[in-house]
Amino acid sequence: MAIAQLAIAAALTAPAALLAQQGQSAPPTITPELGPVLVNPIPPDQLAFLSAFAGRPSRELLRDKTFRKLMKAAIPGTTYHYGRDMSLEDAVDAVEDGSKLPVMLRDGRYLMVSGQQGQYLSGRGFLWFDLQEGIALGVFYFTPTNGEPTPTLTIYSKQIKGKVLAMSEMPPAFVQDLYQWEAIAKVPPVSPRYFIPVNGKKYVLVHDEDYCWHPENTPAPQQSMCEKANADAADADLNAAYFITQTRNAADATAWMLEPDQVAWLGLRARSCAGPDALACQIRMTRERTWVLIGGPPRPPRPRPQQASR
Repeated sequence: MAIAQLAIAAALTAPAALLAQQGQSAPPTITPELGPVLVNPIPPDQLAFLSAFAGRPSRELLRDKTFRKLMKAAIPGTTYHYGRDMSLEDAVDAVEDGSKLPVMLRDGRYLMVSGQQGQYLSGRGFLWFDLQEGIALGVFYFTPTNGEPTPTLTIYSKQIKGKVLAMSEMPPAFVQDLYQWEAIAKVPPVSPRYFIPVNGKKYVLVHDEDYCWHPENTPAPQQSMCEKANADAADADLNAAYFITQTRNAADATAWMLEPDQVAWLGLRARSCAGPDALACQIRMTRERTWVLIGGPPRPPRPRPQQASR
């Protein structure tokens, strides 16, 4: 079973932790049953107009004046490095403006506006809305050339709260649609991931998925393949953690050097993880090292939401 298939198979249930949305009043509002990861929901009546664009080319919605105001309210104000330094809003425009892909609406509630118009570095992305809960999230994918681990996927929103976050803490419905988009847009399911919250800094979005997990009464994935996916995910997180540590979480950073402590730790891992359980040891040590670098309590591996159908 290929890694992409493993990613879809792993997306089958999920912890619920999060939701909520944007706004600019202080303090931020948090919906208790949805968790503290997303804050300040957008009033649903301000999003109701979006459903009228379902099935129409994304470019029509992207050029709507009301939607442009909504984008400004949702996209963090920061300088982002997409081939060159630019605002994150300009980077989003670069890959989505003019998109002929249809606006997708699932279950009358989850709306996605996507584009693959990036003229270089394989840029592509989408904007995602939960029309009932008032959530607005964006995704940006490209292949950096600035020394950053590559390719990279970044989730951004002014509604994201905090500096330590794992994928299982994102809204399950969003993760479902992210998976489907990855499959269609030919985005690898395992790569360095980041998130940009309202402060405009960049942080590691940790893979806490277990690619060897499968539902009861379903065939288990090939052990060697799924463990390889777990190892690749752990390495991607560690590389991303080293990069943001070295660049102090700047969203427009450039860095090329492998720091001595990183080289030393990789040597320690190689010496420590020998024998028949070498890969399991490597995964465990790598995950532990990542959490130390980003300064958060470890999250145990867990399954992900099932892929959505549209």
